[in-house]
Amino acid sequence: MTIFPRAAAICALLLPALFICSCQSRSDMTTGTDASKAADHVTVKAEPFGSTPKGEKVTLYALTNRNGVTARIINYGAIVVSLRVPDSKGKLDDIVLGYDTLDDYIANNPYFGAIAGRYANRIALGQFVLDGVTYTLATNNGPNHLHGGVRGFDKVIWQARPVEKADQAGVEFSYLSKDGEEGYPGNLRVIVTYWLTNADELRIEYEARTDKATPVNLTHHSYFNLAGQGTGSILDHEMMINADQFTPVDDGLIPTGELRSVKGTPMDFRRPTAIGARINQEYEQLQYGGGYDHNWVLNRGKKPLTLAARVSEPTTGRIMEVYTTEPGLQFYAGNFLDGSNIGKGGRPYTYRSGFCLEAQHFPDSPNKPSFPSTILKPGECYTQTTVYRFRTK
Repeated sequence: MTIFPRAAAICALLLPALFICSCQSRSDMTTGTDASKAADHVTVKAEPFGSTPKGEKVTLYALTNRNGVTARIINYGAIVVSLRVPDSKGKLDDIVLGYDTLDDYIANNPYFGAIAGRYANRIALGQFVLDGVTYTLATNNGPNHLHGGVRGFDKVIWQARPVEKADQAGVEFSYLSKDGEEGYPGNLRVIVTYWLTNADELRIEYEARTDKATPVNLTHHSYFNLAGQGTGSILDHEMMINADQFTPVDDGLIPTGELRSVKGTPMDFRRPTAIGARINQEYEQLQYGGGYDHNWVLNRGKKPLTLAARVSEPTTGRIMEVYTTEPGLQFYAGNFLDGSNIGKGGRPYTYRSGFCLEAQHFPDSPNKPSFPSTILKPGECYTQTTVYRFRTK
């Protein structure tokens, strides 16, 4: 893989580093949808979803397209609380893990459906050096920093407003992460927009600006089960990841800095393979995380949006495709779910009953100069787009 500098040429080459061209809508980055064929509007409805212990009111936004696909999203953590999509017989099921009440999300949420940041994934020992200054972050994952810290973007109230276009509608969430929040430098203004399209896509567009250099790495953290949330293991799902390499980790799940070929290893998902087919093999990398919990180095295409992964579920015929502008994809196989999270409808989320596909920059990039940069500077604009597309076979 070519490791590219973070410079204006990145925009011209359409490579997946932090774009420093002007912030603008990413709606031109289509995945093949013909917008002119859309006949009906996607609807947006708002309703109360409880209050935080501080008395902050939380609102749920329900997006529904002409096919009955529905995404329900709250402004606490910008969390997708449910996503109902059809199976091969047209039956709609909720395919993301989550809770029925705000209280559960506040009390015990392993990032179900949330936006993770200011830096998604791990930063080694909760420290990084930027412009000669050492910054210290919370160590909330053993000795390391995870998903923005003790109160990351998954635990804040976002400002929200409905938005719409001819063939899609959504909700724009915005948040100001103040200088020093969770130890990070700079006032960071973040906008995350969820779009539901009539092509059965959940499209997520991100923008961020800062007044001081700071690392930024945002991702979406839904746990998926294409057979339906709470229905059991995801080990029979067939996974394809469009990557020739991954970033191996140490026993603390911090990348070593190596880019390793997937060939001949259980990390090779270039052809569709059941998640459970090799997950228990005696391979050092699988032992560190108790299974898959790694970043894959995506093979880039010529278009900004690249097919990152495709997952199919054999009993329902559901297929999910992930497209992204990001250079990496974290595949997590629900290794730490243990039944203690009682989800929607009173269903316990047991071992490996959900998986995550988190489009991202690489973990611990602030401490790995050879990785694509995650440093955003004043006057620049962070943008990324990730699309989850659903169909059946």
